[in-house]
Amino acid sequence: MFGPQVPSVSAADVTPGAYLLDVREPDEWTAGHAPGAHHLPMMEVPARMAEVPTDGEVVVVCRMGGRSGQVVAYLMNNGWDNVRNLDGGMRSWDAAGRDIVSEDGQAARVI
Repeated sequence: MFGPQVPSVSAADVTPGAYLLDVREPDEWTAGHAPGAHHLPMMEVPARMAEVPTDGEVVVVCRMGGRSGQVVAYLMNNGWDNVRNLDGGMRSWDAAGRDIVSEDGQAARVI
């Protein structure tokens, strides 16, 4: 892990009201994501930061937790104090038995 540790949360501990921010690429999102999650690819975050809530719990998600950790650090450096990284990303979300939906009509999967 590079730099300071970012706050994280396990898949089992994500609360129902949390704002899930999925920062994966479009093909990863299409294959499978958490229901109700919001898609904002990592490279678009700087231009679209205003879309990220500044209150309530925001949980940032990628496949394994690396990219989302970078986004959490970036947002924290820009004044967000309500962001946490999903520990283990969508892989841990899936392993924890949390729901996943796809956008392509195929069985939802983490790629």
